[in-house]
Amino acid sequence: MGIKGLTKLLYKYASRAVQESTMNSFFGRKIAIDASTAIYQFLIAVRFGTDGQQLTDKNGEVTSHLIGLFYRCIKMIQRGIKPVWVFDGAPPDIKSDELDKRRKRREEAEKELEIAKEKGDIELTTKLSKRTVHSSRKHNDECKKLLRLMGVPVVQAPCEAEAQCAVLCKAGKVWGVGSEDYDTLAFGSPILLKHLTASESKKLPIKEFDLRKVLEDFSLTMDQFIDMCILCGSDFTDKIKGIGPHRAFELITKFGSIENVIKNLDTNKYPIPQNFDFVKARKFFQNPLVTNPDEIEIKFREPDEEGLIKFLVEEKGFDEKRVRNGVRKLRKEFNKPTQMRLDSFFKPLQKSANNKRGGRGRGRGRGRDRGRGRGRGRRTGIGGLLKGKNSPKRRGGLRITHTQNKKNSERKRKTLENEKEIKKEKEIKKEKEIKKEKEIQKEKEIKKEKEIKKEKEKKEEHTKKKKKKN
Repeated sequence: MGIKGLTKLLYKYASRAVQESTMNSFFGRKIAIDASTAIYQFLIAVRFGTDGQQLTDKNGEVTSHLIGLFYRCIKMIQRGIKPVWVFDGAPPDIKSDELDKRRKRREEAEKELEIAKEKGDIELTTKLSKRTVHSSRKHNDECKKLLRLMGVPVVQAPCEAEAQCAVLCKAGKVWGVGSEDYDTLAFGSPILLKHLTASESKKLPIKEFDLRKVLEDFSLTMDQFIDMCILCGSDFTDKIKGIGPHRAFELITKFGSIENVIKNLDTNKYPIPQNFDFVKARKFFQNPLVTNPDEIEIKFREPDEEGLIKFLVEEKGFDEKRVRNGVRKLRKEFNKPTQMRLDSFFKPLQKSANNKRGGRGRGRGRGRDRGRGRGRGRRTGIGGLLKGKNSPKRRGGLRITHTQNKKNSERKRKTLENEKEIKKEKEIKKEKEIKKEKEIQKEKEIKKEKEIKKEKEKKEEHTKKKKKKN
């Protein structure tokens, strides 16, 4: 479920913290992905037939999650993303009430599904069959096996995957977190990406949320933000009925904490539920059960082609040609030289005592600190580039050799080419839309002309009939 109604608050009060972009925007980024939400999406999305049946192998075992994961993971890697899949461990005790509610909702949906099948209502059957879906331990184990055979890193969280993802992001092990739950922000992840694993047919933009900007625009501390999320409604405690996201934001802004909100709340209008253990929920968000990021090794390996053939083709009935083609794509991407992002070339220049005054160098520096004279000394002023045979250049306070600079130039060129391709795709798409609009307009004009002609013929016929009568 995540945090109820947080989307509305973010767009209303912290729109600066939200950006929409495509998958190409995150090339070169290492991203931790909440596997449970992704697997659930694949189980719902990957179906066939008019009644939306899940894909199965010869033994009737569901394979929708494996097909979705295999192709989506390859697609990400082709776009330059380095996915790290994080799996849930044992659920915390404070989540037991929420899990019971979900189980009851599934049971009710299963009963309604049987009735819909008996009536032959295909539309309702498809809708209800999606409500009965849940990812099991077997689904998770199969997905872990697949990812390891593909050479993609897998992290097993001791408890909540979103919490483990957030800790990895805070520690700098990954750049951001891909999840559909806003819990990730409440656990303190600096960057959250939504719709990263969504079906491409839906054409949803990937939404990037920056926690630092969210807190700045909300004018809240991290602890206050957590309290606001608890009031909105989370998986870890009941919520106070009648308090929606906007009211929760107003109350925390005014009173600063849930304790002060309760002191000033009209409990007749907003009764406090018996299971509203906000203190435990707050502590869990602040200090969740996670593995120390320093103990986690994130490493991409060579895909095991024969292992994938045995698992996917022989056991699960996948098409061998497609699986081998997927492995070739993975190998191609893994063996590519590392392409740096364009923004990695622009870093603030480090100030030091040596940079205060330009030295005597062969090249001329720029601005007020440029070097004096043209001696053979190796120092230069800020921005001055040395032209000696083996002299290094300085960029962002770092010494870069000519060989390194050549590689960086090549990476820059590839980055610019990639951006040009994206721009070209957008232009082609726009041209198609304009063309389509013109065609529709033309069809309308032809239709109008026909109507006018028909009307004219009717009038002429009517005039002829009048003349005959006269």
